Amino acid sequence: MHLEKLYGYLGSATLALSLVATPVLANDWASGDDWGDDWEEEEESRLPFRVGGFLEAAGGAHIHDNKVVDDRIGKNYNLAETRVRLDIDGDWKAVDYSLKVDGVADGVDEEFRAELREALVSFEVGERTDVRAGRQVLTWGTGDLLFINDLFPKDWQSFLIGRDEDYLKGPSDAIRTIWYGEEVTVDLVWSPLFKEGNYPDGDRLSYFNPMEGGQSAQPISDNAREPNSFPDDGELALRLATRQAGVEYELYGYWGYWPEPNDLSRVMEGGKAKHPELHVYGASLRTGLGPGLFNAEAGYYHSGDYDNSGTNAALTPNSEVRFLMGYDWELVTNLNVGLQYYLEWNQDHDEQKAAWTSLEQAGMGMKEMAGEEYRQLLTTRLTYTQMRGDLMWSLFAFVSPSDEDYYLRPSVRYRASDELTLSAGGNLFGGENDYSFFGQFEKDSNVYLRARYRF
Repeated sequence: MHLEKLYGYLGSATLALSLVATPVLANDWASGDDWGDDWEEEEESRLPFRVGGFLEAAGGAHIHDNKVVDDRIGKNYNLAETRVRLDIDGDWKAVDYSLKVDGVADGVDEEFRAELREALVSFEVGERTDVRAGRQVLTWGTGDLLFINDLFPKDWQSFLIGRDEDYLKGPSDAIRTIWYGEEVTVDLVWSPLFKEGNYPDGDRLSYFNPMEGGQSAQPISDNAREPNSFPDDGELALRLATRQAGVEYELYGYWGYWPEPNDLSRVMEGGKAKHPELHVYGASLRTGLGPGLFNAEAGYYHSGDYDNSGTNAALTPNSEVRFLMGYDWELVTNLNVGLQYYLEWNQDHDEQKAAWTSLEQAGMGMKEMAGEEYRQLLTTRLTYTQMRGDLMWSLFAFVSPSDEDYYLRPSVRYRASDELTLSAGGNLFGGENDYSFFGQFEKDSNVYLRARYRF
C-alpha cells in the first residue's frame, strides 16, 4: 500500500516535470523566426537580474524492513518529493546579490515547505578585501566527503537518503571576509548564532541508542538543547592560505560547538542533551604528485566540556586528533580513482572505556560503545564517464577496518540534454555490529531515482 502511494506520488511528479519540459519543444520549433528571437531578447533585457533554476522529482525506499521507522511514520520509503529551485542573481552599483530558494512538496512529511538556500550580498572593501554577508553555503578543506576543519553545517540525512550531493552542505547565516595579500589569503567567517547539523533523527532513518541497547526512531531533537543565545553562542572560523613552489598550504581555526548534541551528561537525570564547546586547530596541504593530486589534512579537536570524572567520561565527547591523506588520478582514459585514509585518535580512551563499563554494569549502556582508541577509515571513489561525459558511473566506498563496517554509494547519471538529467543510485550500509558508525544504518539501506530539469 505504501509503495502504491509512492508510485502515485512519483507519477504526479513526473507528469509535472513533463509539462515543464514540453514548452521547450515549441520554443525550439519557433527558434527559426527572427522576430521571435528579437522578442525574447527584448523581454530578457528588461529584467535587472538573471533568473534560473530547476524542477526535480525524487523518490527512494528502504530495501530492508525497518520496523522502528515504519512504526513511527507509517511508510517504508524515505524520499518522495518534488522540488522547485529558483535562482536569482544580479548586481546593483558595487553590490552583487544572489537568492536561491527551494519549494518542496514532500510526500514523506506530507507537507509543502520553502527552504532558503542562499540570500547573499557581496561587495569589495578597498582593493584587497571581499565581504559576503547573509545566508550562504560555506566549505573548505581537502577531504572528499571527509571533513576535518570544515565545521560548517552538514545535512547528513539528505546525503543518506538520496538527495543530490549538493544538499550535504547546509547553509550558514554568516559574514565572510576575505583579504587577499601578496603571499597569504586570510578568510574569516563569523556566524552570529550556532547552527547544528542535520543528523539521522528517527523520522526517515533509525539509529542505535546506547541507552536502550538497540535501534531507535525517537527524535533526538526532542531531547536536545541547541545554543541559541545571540551573540554569545556564535561561531568563528578562520583560514590562512598560501601557495609556495606549487604546494597549497592552509591553516585553520574554529571556535564554536560540536555539530551534534553529544553531551549526554544531563540525560541520565532527565535533562536534555546539548552541544558542548569545541575548538579546532588544523592544517592541510595539496600538491601535484606523479600523475595525480596528493592532499593531507589534520586537526586537533579540543572538547571544552569534557569531564573525565566517573561515568561522565562516557557521556561527554573526548578530545581527538583527526588526520587524512588522499590521492586522486586518472587510471586510464575516462576512469578516475580517488583513495583516502582517515584516522580519529581518541585522546582519553582508557577513561572512556572504564566509564562505559560502569554504565553497562548499572544496566544503562554497553561497554562496546567506547569503540577503539584509533578509528580508521578507507575510502575509494571510482568515476567512469562515457558518451563524451553525458553518462557517468560512480562508486564511493567507505570501509572501516577498526569498526568492521562499510557504506557504499553506487550511482549512475545520464545527461539527456542540456536541461534534463536522470540519476539513480543507492546508500548501502553493513557491518559486524549494529552499534558501529555505519553498521547502525544497515536497515536504512535504500535506493533512489531522481529527474532534474533545468531552466
